[in-house]
Amino acid sequence: MKVRIGIAPPSGMPADRLPGLVDRAEALDLDSLWLSEVVSEGSVEPFVGMAYALARTRRLKVGTGVAILPGRHPVLVAKQLASLALLAPKRVLPVFGLLPARPGERQAFPVPGPRGAVFDESLHLLRLLLSQEKVTFEGEFHRVEDASVGPLPARPLDIWLGGSGPVALRRVGRLADGWLASFRTPEQARTGRETIQAHAEEAGREIEPDHFGISLAVAFGEIPDQVAAAILRRHPDADPADLVPVGWTAARDLIGRYVEAGVTKLVLRPAGPVVSLDRFLEEFAAEIKPLQS
Repeated sequence: MKVRIGIAPPSGMPADRLPGLVDRAEALDLDSLWLSEVVSEGSVEPFVGMAYALARTRRLKVGTGVAILPGRHPVLVAKQLASLALLAPKRVLPVFGLLPARPGERQAFPVPGPRGAVFDESLHLLRLLLSQEKVTFEGEFHRVEDASVGPLPARPLDIWLGGSGPVALRRVGRLADGWLASFRTPEQARTGRETIQAHAEEAGREIEPDHFGISLAVAFGEIPDQVAAAILRRHPDADPADLVPVGWTAARDLIGRYVEAGVTKLVLRPAGPVVSLDRFLEEFAAEIKPLQS
């Protein structure tokens, strides 16, 4: 299985720093850049950022890590993804989630019914729109007639999902092409992967074995208080050090454990502000990029 390791910007990185990050990532021949959905900060909106980064590069893959699907109309999302895939073939990596990480941002994604049910129907319609020239669909929350998003990608896009609860893992197994988790130990990631594969088998599906990933924050010095607090909200009994490596040596060791657990796609980001983003990227290229296969 191919091990691929991408990067994500530090949380809250202002949008005007994206050009430098994109240019340096391309120059260092990094695998991929992942943009999170955070409405209430100065960071770039993920679909806008994807378009910008893909237009500015020739090799770099760009993904969302993760974008919120319920609350966006599937036709518009399909149009955006189809357009990006035509302009930058094989470099568009959509990952979707159910809820914004920040509860206060939920109002920015209004849904016409139970969020989980809207998510499932939206994902189903999105897949139809990205694989069929004309779609007529009447569901509980969406209705379209002879909908088209124009020329389709030569190969349907792989759509990955986030989440780690029992319902989320079932959804990944039944509906997704891959999984991008966060704040999971290698052992928890292994269990999640096996659970997803079992749900996929029950649904008569198969998820490719190298389509399991983890988003990993790396600290330099002490783990930031806000990151530790976020971990403890999810896992009250966890030791943050088990989920956030401190320094590149610890990051390499933890990546090796994830790979042994069958998680071969990784996204690394600084756990807190960095003195120099260029230095972070250069050290990533020297310390982490060689772990790819």
